[in-house]
Amino acid sequence: SFKNSLKETFFPDDPLRQFKNKTPSRKFFLGLQYFLPILEWGPRYTFQFLKSDLISGITIASLAIPQGISYAKLANLPPILGLYSSFIPPLIYAMMGSSRDLAVGTVAVASLLIGSMLGDEVNATENPALYLHLAFTATFFAGLLQASLGLLRLGFIVDFLSHATIVGFMGGAATVVILQQLKGILGLQHFTQSTDIISVLRSVFSQIHESKKRPKFFWISAMAPLTTVILGSLLVYLTHAEKHGVDVIGNLKKGLNPPSFGDFVFTSPYLTTAVKTGMITGIIALAEGIAVGRSFAMFKHYNIDGNKEMVAIGTMNIVGSCFSCYLTTGPFSRSAVNFNAGCKTAMSNVVMAIAVMFTLLFLTPLFHYTPLVVLSAIIISAMLGLIDYEAAIHLWKVDKFDFVVCMGAYIGVVFASVEVGLVIAVAISVLRLLLFVARPKTFVLGNLPNSTIYRSVEQYPTTNDVPGILILQIDAPIYFANSSYLRERISRWIDEEEDKLKSTGETSLQYVIFNMSAVGNIDTSGISMLEEVKKITDRRGLKLVLANPGAEVMKKLNKSKFIETIGKEWIYLTVGEAVEACNYKLHTCKPDATNEDSQPWNNV
Repeated sequence: SFKNSLKETFFPDDPLRQFKNKTPSRKFFLGLQYFLPILEWGPRYTFQFLKSDLISGITIASLAIPQGISYAKLANLPPILGLYSSFIPPLIYAMMGSSRDLAVGTVAVASLLIGSMLGDEVNATENPALYLHLAFTATFFAGLLQASLGLLRLGFIVDFLSHATIVGFMGGAATVVILQQLKGILGLQHFTQSTDIISVLRSVFSQIHESKKRPKFFWISAMAPLTTVILGSLLVYLTHAEKHGVDVIGNLKKGLNPPSFGDFVFTSPYLTTAVKTGMITGIIALAEGIAVGRSFAMFKHYNIDGNKEMVAIGTMNIVGSCFSCYLTTGPFSRSAVNFNAGCKTAMSNVVMAIAVMFTLLFLTPLFHYTPLVVLSAIIISAMLGLIDYEAAIHLWKVDKFDFVVCMGAYIGVVFASVEVGLVIAVAISVLRLLLFVARPKTFVLGNLPNSTIYRSVEQYPTTNDVPGILILQIDAPIYFANSSYLRERISRWIDEEEDKLKSTGETSLQYVIFNMSAVGNIDTSGISMLEEVKKITDRRGLKLVLANPGAEVMKKLNKSKFIETIGKEWIYLTVGEAVEACNYKLHTCKPDATNEDSQPWNNV
């Protein structure tokens, strides 16, 4: 039983099934394929696949290069790190990832989080070297956490970030990112490091006089958001706008990723900041990457292994942090482009990485004249797609509580900070989970006319009451968290039923039947609750009857001697049989009679 419980908790997909009845050499190769899926699809790779992946890879590279530079600036990191992070991590993911459509790279939300959380401890302008080293260290710890969750089969932890939480958090983060770009759009020199909307707007309006003093070539900055990086760079180069107040990227270092494993910071007080930043950004990046991968896998009718994805994403961040990369995952915008371009396998990531490598080796000087306002425009255009107001409207229509979770995350991010918004969203989600557990549904069942079927009287108003019998359904496992509530609620149901019968002058209540079909498990507190309810019914001269308790519940009731207390003749396979037995008793003898010879069949 303990073995089965562990298996269901940590191995619900039964990943070891493929190793059964195989030779040791075959098991070894299957193990390699599990951790390196490229060994599985690589031998079947065709020229037709290559053509599709080549087009997809070049397409996403054209997006990854300007986005990478933009997001690195968002994280207050050197722009070249955005290109470094689009080279090595995609190669690692192509070997280890199970998604065919995920395009790996840096993401705006994680970049904003890194800039915000590390910026609270170290000023990126005053101490750029330490800030850079902390970013590498945070990425290392993020990868370590991600890979550990996958290896330990703890992927269900990420599920605590519900769909409503992610919608609200991403929308709030996108709003904050867009507001942050006002610095580049308006050409402001002194801008707040805070991410909340109040601080940003105060910073903008306090410097409104600066933005009115437009440089001679301000028209270039104004039209740059509508242009591509190439056109913006060309305009700056031809007009020498960088000499007239238009900020540009400047020199980008040529060459491939330099090693950075010697730059990790493991000393106090910065280690705590790096670990905290790595854990929070790692969870967010993991949730986004897996959600995006599953979305596109659903469109193409294949499955991805969440735990395997965690190991792949974690490994690419660990390796990337050793080679001057910061946090990467599978961004939605880039993956959507990859999907729409017709990618067939993860080889599109390899093509993208080769294109980035070519850029690092030969083309980085061309980005010298790229205006920062173009980078701001790129970020804004990418962020607008993350504000999913249609999903928020859908949440309002379907589930008001989910909408509250969504708006809690959004308001927390926009008006406080990214971290506060995340904490609020997770706290509300966990509160809802606790409410589900601590306040389970209980309802009265009635008989559908001309049948032996019993359903909720609220859902089916045409059901008939059974004279002298109260039928209750408990719609959740019975644990310590809800046992007190259930005891009080059941007592109230009995009081209400007795009052109703007295007011109508009908037959007095004689039997209380619990439909236990939905009670998947019970703990000792739950058993104590049933014993207390049994005493309450005995004092009132009522008989307690159980219908269809599950195997696990029966085993615990048997070991606790509760079955002996209630009497095995009062446990039945279905509600219909329990009602039939109670009706038989009502018409033949008193409800406390225990003549087993006259009992109909039961399941004990």
